[in-house]
Amino acid sequence: MEINYTGQTLSFFSYIDDSGLSCLANCKKLMSLTLNSVPSITSRGLLSVAIGCNNLSALHLIDCKKISSGEWLEYLGWNGSLEELVVRNCNRIRQPDLLKFGPGWMKLWKFEFESKVEIDDMLGFNDPLYDVHNPSACDFLCDNLKDLRLVHIQARSELRLCLLLGKCKALEKLCLKYVVSLTDNDMIALSHSCNNLKSISLWLMPPQYVADDNDFLYIPSVTDHSLQALALGCPMLQSVELTFHEGTFYLPDIGLTLECVRILIQSCQIRVLVLNGADFFDDEGMMVLSSSPFLETLELAVNDRVTDAGMHSIARTPCLRSLTLRLCSQVTDAGLTELVHSQKLDSLIIEGCACISPQVAQGAARSVHYSLESASRNRLSRI
Repeated sequence: MEINYTGQTLSFFSYIDDSGLSCLANCKKLMSLTLNSVPSITSRGLLSVAIGCNNLSALHLIDCKKISSGEWLEYLGWNGSLEELVVRNCNRIRQPDLLKFGPGWMKLWKFEFESKVEIDDMLGFNDPLYDVHNPSACDFLCDNLKDLRLVHIQARSELRLCLLLGKCKALEKLCLKYVVSLTDNDMIALSHSCNNLKSISLWLMPPQYVADDNDFLYIPSVTDHSLQALALGCPMLQSVELTFHEGTFYLPDIGLTLECVRILIQSCQIRVLVLNGADFFDDEGMMVLSSSPFLETLELAVNDRVTDAGMHSIARTPCLRSLTLRLCSQVTDAGLTELVHSQKLDSLIIEGCACISPQVAQGAARSVHYSLESASRNRLSRI
Protein backbone atom coordinates (compact mmCIF):
# COMPACT_ATOMS: atom_id res chain seq x y z
CA MET A 1 0.00 0.00 0.00
CA GLU A 2 1.38 3.40 -1.00
CA ILE A 3 1.36 6.16 1.63
CA ASN A 4 1.28 9.78 0.44
CA TYR A 5 3.62 11.44 2.93
CA THR A 6 5.97 14.02 1.42
CA GLY A 7 7.87 14.88 4.63
CA GLN A 8 8.55 13.05 7.89
CA THR A 9 10.40 13.98 11.11
CA LEU A 10 11.16 11.43 13.82
CA SER A 11 12.64 12.94 16.97
CA PHE A 12 13.55 11.18 20.24
CA PHE A 13 11.66 7.98 19.42
CA SER A 14 13.68 5.34 21.27
CA TYR A 15 11.19 2.58 20.44
CA ILE A 16 11.35 2.95 16.64
CA ASP A 17 13.76 0.47 15.07
CA ASP A 18 14.65 -0.63 11.54
CA SER A 19 11.40 -2.56 11.04
CA GLY A 20 9.40 0.52 11.93
CA LEU A 21 11.45 2.78 9.72
CA SER A 22 11.15 0.37 6.79
CA CYS A 23 7.42 1.16 6.69
CA LEU A 24 8.39 4.52 5.23
CA ALA A 25 9.68 2.68 2.16
CA ASN A 26 6.02 2.55 1.07
CA CYS A 27 5.92 6.37 0.98
CA LYS A 28 6.81 6.69 -2.69
CA LYS A 29 6.26 10.45 -2.61
CA LEU A 30 8.45 11.03 0.46
CA MET A 31 10.76 13.95 -0.30
CA SER A 32 12.11 14.93 3.14
CA LEU A 33 13.20 12.80 6.11
CA THR A 34 14.67 13.95 9.43
CA LEU A 35 15.91 11.45 12.04
CA ASN A 36 16.80 13.19 15.29
CA SER A 37 18.07 11.14 18.26
CA VAL A 38 16.53 7.85 17.14
CA PRO A 39 18.99 5.45 18.83
CA SER A 40 17.62 2.10 17.59
CA ILE A 41 17.77 2.79 13.85
CA THR A 42 20.78 1.41 11.96
CA SER A 43 22.09 1.66 8.41
CA ARG A 44 19.92 -1.29 7.39
CA GLY A 45 16.71 0.59 8.10
CA LEU A 46 17.98 3.69 6.34
CA LEU A 47 18.90 1.65 3.26
CA SER A 48 15.34 0.36 2.98
CA VAL A 49 14.07 3.94 2.87
CA ALA A 50 16.73 4.92 0.33
CA ILE A 51 15.68 2.09 -1.98
CA GLY A 52 11.93 2.57 -1.55
CA CYS A 53 11.72 6.37 -1.66
CA ASN A 54 13.04 7.41 -5.05
CA ASN A 55 11.88 11.01 -4.62
CA LEU A 56 13.82 11.62 -1.41
CA SER A 57 15.58 14.96 -1.86
CA ALA A 58 16.38 16.03 1.72
CA LEU A 59 17.87 13.83 4.46
CA HIS A 60 18.81 15.05 7.95
CA LEU A 61 20.55 12.69 10.41
CA ILE A 62 21.10 14.13 13.89
CA ASP A 63 22.52 12.22 16.89
CA CYS A 64 21.81 8.81 15.36
CA LYS A 65 24.37 6.66 17.17
CA LYS A 66 23.90 3.38 15.29
CA ILE A 67 23.83 4.66 11.72
CA SER A 68 27.13 4.14 9.94
CA SER A 69 28.15 4.98 6.40
CA GLY A 70 26.95 1.70 4.94
CA GLU A 71 25.29 0.94 1.63
CA TRP A 72 22.64 3.64 2.08
CA LEU A 73 25.15 6.44 1.42
CA GLU A 74 26.58 4.76 -1.66
CA TYR A 75 23.10 3.86 -2.94
CA LEU A 76 21.82 7.44 -2.59
CA GLY A 77 24.97 8.74 -4.28
CA TRP A 78 24.58 6.55 -7.36
CA ASN A 79 20.80 6.13 -7.57
CA GLY A 80 19.20 8.79 -5.40
CA SER A 81 18.08 12.35 -5.97
CA LEU A 82 19.34 13.99 -2.76
CA GLU A 83 19.74 17.76 -2.97
CA GLU A 84 20.15 18.33 0.79
CA LEU A 85 22.21 16.16 3.13
CA VAL A 86 22.76 17.04 6.81
CA VAL A 87 24.77 14.80 9.16
CA ARG A 88 25.28 16.01 12.72
CA ASN A 89 26.87 14.14 15.60
CA CYS A 90 26.50 10.67 14.10
CA ASN A 91 29.61 9.07 15.57
CA ARG A 92 29.76 6.13 13.17
CA ILE A 93 29.73 8.30 10.06
CA ARG A 94 33.28 9.50 9.65
CA GLN A 95 34.68 12.19 7.44
CA PRO A 96 36.44 9.90 4.89
CA ASP A 97 33.22 7.85 4.57
CA LEU A 98 31.59 10.76 2.75
CA LEU A 99 33.58 9.87 -0.35
CA LYS A 100 31.19 6.93 -0.80
CA PHE A 101 28.53 9.42 -1.85
CA GLY A 102 30.38 9.64 -5.19
CA PRO A 103 28.33 11.19 -8.02
CA GLY A 104 25.69 12.26 -5.50
CA TRP A 105 27.85 15.30 -4.76
CA MET A 106 26.96 16.71 -8.17
CA LYS A 107 23.26 16.89 -7.22
CA LEU A 108 23.67 18.47 -3.77
CA TRP A 109 22.90 22.12 -3.20
CA LYS A 110 23.16 21.94 0.61
CA PHE A 111 25.56 19.86 2.72
CA GLU A 112 26.27 19.91 6.46
CA PHE A 113 28.63 17.65 8.36
CA GLU A 114 29.27 18.04 12.07
CA SER A 115 31.45 15.75 14.12
CA LYS A 116 30.94 15.68 17.87
CA VAL A 117 34.49 16.26 19.10
CA GLU A 118 35.79 18.38 21.96
CA ILE A 119 38.25 21.15 21.10
CA ASP A 120 41.00 19.72 23.33
CA ASP A 121 40.71 16.37 21.54
CA MET A 122 40.79 18.04 18.13
CA LEU A 123 44.11 19.74 18.77
CA GLY A 124 45.81 16.37 18.64
CA PHE A 125 43.45 14.77 16.15
CA ASN A 126 44.77 12.79 13.20
CA ASP A 127 42.51 10.67 11.04
CA PRO A 128 44.12 7.21 10.68
CA LEU A 129 42.51 6.81 7.24
CA TYR A 130 44.11 9.94 5.83
CA ASP A 131 46.45 9.14 2.93
CA VAL A 132 48.55 12.15 1.97
CA HIS A 133 49.72 10.34 -1.17
CA ASN A 134 46.19 9.85 -2.56
CA PRO A 135 45.67 12.66 -5.09
CA SER A 136 42.28 11.35 -6.24
CA ALA A 137 40.63 11.34 -2.81
CA CYS A 138 38.40 14.27 -3.82
CA ASP A 139 37.84 13.22 -7.43
CA PHE A 140 34.19 14.26 -7.70
CA LEU A 141 32.18 17.27 -8.79
CA CYS A 142 29.96 19.51 -6.64
CA ASP A 143 29.18 22.32 -9.05
CA ASN A 144 25.65 22.84 -7.68
CA LEU A 145 26.57 23.14 -4.00
CA LYS A 146 25.35 26.50 -2.66
CA ASP A 147 25.26 26.00 1.11
CA LEU A 148 28.14 24.26 2.95
CA ARG A 149 28.56 23.89 6.72
CA LEU A 150 31.45 21.89 8.23
CA VAL A 151 31.97 21.60 11.98
CA HIS A 152 34.81 19.89 13.87
CA ILE A 153 36.38 18.34 10.78
CA GLN A 154 39.98 17.66 9.79
CA ALA A 155 40.99 19.83 6.82
CA ARG A 156 43.79 17.47 5.82
CA SER A 157 41.76 14.25 5.80
CA GLU A 158 40.83 12.28 2.69
CA LEU A 159 37.90 14.65 2.10
CA ARG A 160 40.37 17.49 1.67
CA LEU A 161 38.90 20.87 2.37
CA CYS A 162 41.20 22.68 -0.05
CA LEU A 163 40.12 20.45 -2.96
CA LEU A 164 36.46 20.50 -1.93
CA LEU A 165 36.31 24.30 -1.77
CA GLY A 166 38.04 24.49 -5.12
CA LYS A 167 35.15 22.59 -6.72
CA CYS A 168 32.22 24.54 -5.24
CA LYS A 169 31.78 27.06 -8.03
CA ALA A 170 28.17 27.89 -7.13
CA LEU A 171 28.78 28.26 -3.37
CA GLU A 172 26.92 31.16 -1.78
CA LYS A 173 26.98 30.36 1.94
CA LEU A 174 29.89 28.82 3.88
CA CYS A 175 30.31 28.03 7.59
CA LEU A 176 33.59 26.51 8.82
CA LYS A 177 33.42 25.91 12.54
CA TYR A 178 36.59 24.85 14.38
CA VAL A 179 38.19 23.08 11.42
CA VAL A 180 41.49 21.39 12.33
CA SER A 181 44.48 22.42 10.17
CA LEU A 182 42.56 25.14 8.33
CA THR A 183 45.12 27.33 6.51
CA ASP A 184 45.37 30.30 4.20
CA ASN A 185 45.66 27.87 1.28
CA ASP A 186 42.11 26.65 1.92
CA MET A 187 40.76 30.20 1.88
CA ILE A 188 42.75 31.11 -1.23
CA ALA A 189 41.35 28.04 -3.03
CA LEU A 190 37.89 29.24 -2.01
CA SER A 191 38.51 32.74 -3.36
CA HIS A 192 39.67 31.39 -6.71
CA SER A 193 36.58 29.30 -7.37
CA CYS A 194 33.63 30.74 -5.39
CA ASN A 195 32.92 34.04 -7.08
CA ASN A 196 29.26 33.87 -5.99
CA LEU A 197 30.01 33.61 -2.25
CA LYS A 198 27.70 35.91 -0.29
CA SER A 199 28.10 34.75 3.33
CA ILE A 200 31.02 33.27 5.28
CA SER A 201 31.24 32.28 8.94
CA LEU A 202 34.64 31.28 10.34
CA TRP A 203 34.97 29.88 13.86
CA LEU A 204 38.73 29.72 14.28
CA MET A 205 40.76 27.25 16.32
CA PRO A 206 43.36 28.48 18.84
CA PRO A 207 46.77 29.00 17.19
CA GLN A 208 49.08 26.01 17.37
CA TYR A 209 52.30 26.62 19.23
CA VAL A 210 55.73 25.03 19.20
CA ALA A 211 58.72 25.42 21.52
CA ASP A 212 61.56 27.47 20.06
CA ASP A 213 64.65 28.11 22.18
CA ASN A 214 62.72 27.94 25.42
CA ASP A 215 60.06 30.21 24.00
CA PHE A 216 56.65 29.61 22.41
CA LEU A 217 56.03 30.30 18.73
CA TYR A 218 52.34 30.69 17.92
CA ILE A 219 51.17 29.58 14.46
CA PRO A 220 47.70 30.93 13.63
CA SER A 221 45.36 28.91 11.42
CA VAL A 222 44.53 31.76 9.05
CA THR A 223 45.98 35.24 8.58
CA ASP A 224 45.10 38.47 6.82
CA HIS A 225 46.05 36.79 3.54
CA SER A 226 42.87 34.69 3.77
CA LEU A 227 40.53 37.66 4.13
CA GLN A 228 42.42 39.65 1.51
CA ALA A 229 41.98 36.78 -0.96
CA LEU A 230 38.25 36.60 -0.17
CA ALA A 231 37.85 40.35 -0.57
CA LEU A 232 39.47 40.29 -4.00
CA GLY A 233 38.04 36.99 -5.28
CA CYS A 234 34.50 37.13 -3.86
CA PRO A 235 33.05 40.52 -4.85
CA MET A 236 29.48 39.50 -3.91
CA LEU A 237 30.39 38.88 -0.24
CA GLN A 238 27.87 40.60 2.04
CA SER A 239 27.97 38.79 5.39
CA VAL A 240 31.10 37.95 7.42
CA GLU A 241 31.38 36.33 10.85
CA LEU A 242 34.72 35.86 12.63
CA THR A 243 34.52 33.98 15.92
CA PHE A 244 37.65 33.19 17.92
CA HIS A 245 37.86 30.42 20.51
CA GLU A 246 38.60 31.67 24.00
CA GLY A 247 42.03 30.00 23.74
CA THR A 248 43.07 32.86 21.44
CA PHE A 249 42.23 35.65 23.89
CA TYR A 250 45.23 37.88 24.68
CA LEU A 251 47.69 35.82 22.61
CA PRO A 252 50.42 37.91 20.94
CA ASP A 253 49.37 36.84 17.42
CA ILE A 254 45.98 35.42 16.43
CA GLY A 255 46.69 35.74 12.72
CA LEU A 256 44.16 38.43 11.82
CA THR A 257 44.52 42.18 12.23
CA LEU A 258 42.43 45.27 11.62
CA GLU A 259 43.74 45.35 8.07
CA CYS A 260 41.57 42.37 7.08
CA VAL A 261 38.44 44.27 8.15
CA ARG A 262 39.59 47.36 6.30
CA ILE A 263 40.08 45.55 2.98
CA LEU A 264 36.75 43.73 3.30
CA ILE A 265 34.91 46.99 3.83
CA GLN A 266 36.71 48.65 0.93
CA SER A 267 36.40 45.77 -1.56
CA CYS A 268 32.98 44.21 -0.83
CA GLN A 269 29.48 45.42 -0.05
CA ILE A 270 29.55 44.09 3.53
CA ARG A 271 26.10 44.46 5.07
CA VAL A 272 26.47 42.14 8.07
CA LEU A 273 29.60 41.89 10.25
CA VAL A 274 29.95 39.72 13.35
CA LEU A 275 33.15 39.85 15.42
CA ASN A 276 33.21 37.49 18.41
CA GLY A 277 36.32 37.50 20.58
CA ALA A 278 38.29 39.56 18.02
CA ASP A 279 40.97 41.02 20.28
CA PHE A 280 42.46 43.07 17.43
CA PHE A 281 39.30 45.13 16.94
CA ASP A 282 39.29 48.49 18.73
CA ASP A 283 38.15 52.09 18.35
CA GLU A 284 40.17 52.47 15.17
CA GLY A 285 38.23 49.56 13.74
CA MET A 286 34.96 51.27 14.60
CA MET A 287 36.19 54.34 12.73
CA VAL A 288 36.93 52.15 9.70
CA LEU A 289 33.39 50.76 9.82
CA SER A 290 31.88 54.23 10.09
CA SER A 291 32.95 54.91 6.49
CA SER A 292 31.17 51.82 5.15
CA PRO A 293 28.29 52.82 2.83
CA PHE A 294 26.62 49.38 3.06
CA LEU A 295 26.96 48.10 6.66
CA GLU A 296 23.51 47.49 8.13
CA THR A 297 24.15 45.00 10.97
CA LEU A 298 27.06 44.91 13.42
CA GLU A 299 27.56 42.43 16.26
CA LEU A 300 30.45 42.72 18.72
CA ALA A 301 30.96 40.10 21.41
CA VAL A 302 33.62 39.50 24.07
CA ASN A 303 35.48 42.75 23.39
CA ASP A 304 37.28 45.01 25.84
CA ARG A 305 39.07 47.15 23.23
CA VAL A 306 36.12 49.17 21.92
CA THR A 307 35.30 52.17 24.11
CA ASP A 308 32.83 55.05 24.05
CA ALA A 309 34.96 56.78 21.41
CA GLY A 310 34.40 53.86 19.08
CA MET A 311 30.65 53.99 19.70
CA HIS A 312 30.61 57.66 18.72
CA SER A 313 32.30 56.68 15.43
CA ILE A 314 29.90 53.85 14.62
CA ALA A 315 26.92 56.17 15.13
CA ARG A 316 28.01 57.92 11.91
CA THR A 317 27.71 54.74 9.79
CA PRO A 318 25.20 55.73 7.09
CA CYS A 319 23.08 52.56 6.82
CA LEU A 320 23.53 50.96 10.26
CA ARG A 321 20.16 49.68 11.48
CA SER A 322 20.97 46.81 13.87
CA LEU A 323 23.61 46.73 16.63
CA THR A 324 24.43 43.96 19.10
CA LEU A 325 26.88 44.35 22.01
CA ARG A 326 27.69 41.29 24.12
CA LEU A 327 30.30 41.39 26.89
CA CYS A 328 31.76 44.70 25.74
CA SER A 329 33.15 45.85 29.06
CA GLN A 330 34.48 49.29 28.05
CA VAL A 331 31.29 50.70 26.54
CA THR A 332 29.22 52.91 28.87
CA ASP A 333 26.08 55.02 28.73
CA ALA A 334 28.16 57.87 27.30
CA GLY A 335 28.97 55.74 24.30
CA LEU A 336 25.30 55.32 23.40
CA THR A 337 24.47 59.04 23.47
CA GLU A 338 25.17 59.57 19.76
CA LEU A 339 22.94 56.59 18.89
CA VAL A 340 20.20 58.00 21.13
CA HIS A 341 20.41 61.34 19.35
CA SER A 342 20.52 59.88 15.84
CA GLN A 343 17.51 57.56 16.34
CA LYS A 344 18.70 55.53 13.34
CA LEU A 345 18.69 52.04 14.91
CA ASP A 346 15.79 49.69 14.39
CA SER A 347 17.25 47.04 16.73
CA LEU A 348 19.64 47.16 19.67
CA ILE A 349 20.71 44.13 21.72
CA ILE A 350 22.75 44.65 24.89
CA GLU A 351 23.89 41.59 26.84
CA GLY A 352 26.46 41.39 29.61
CA CYS A 353 27.59 45.02 29.31
CA ALA A 354 27.60 46.12 32.95
CA CYS A 355 28.46 49.77 32.24
CA ILE A 356 25.37 50.35 30.11
CA SER A 357 22.12 51.07 31.91
CA PRO A 358 18.75 49.83 30.66
CA GLN A 359 17.35 53.36 30.83
CA VAL A 360 19.82 54.73 28.26
CA ALA A 361 19.64 51.62 26.09
CA GLN A 362 15.85 51.89 25.79
CA GLY A 363 16.14 55.24 24.07
CA ALA A 364 18.70 54.18 21.45
CA ALA A 365 16.54 52.06 19.11
CA ARG A 366 12.96 51.23 18.17
CA SER A 367 13.38 47.65 19.45
CA VAL A 368 15.67 47.00 22.42
CA HIS A 369 16.67 43.81 24.21
CA TYR A 370 18.67 44.33 27.41
CA SER A 371 20.20 41.75 29.75
CA LEU A 372 23.11 41.78 32.18
CA GLU A 373 23.81 38.13 31.35
CA SER A 374 25.31 36.73 28.18
CA ALA A 375 25.97 33.18 26.99
CA SER A 376 28.69 34.21 24.52
CA ARG A 377 31.71 33.39 26.65
CA ASN A 378 30.20 30.13 27.94
CA ARG A 379 29.34 29.12 24.40
CA LEU A 380 32.91 29.72 23.20
CA SER A 381 34.41 27.71 26.04
CA ARG A 382 32.10 24.73 25.54
CA ILE A 383 32.43 24.23 21.81
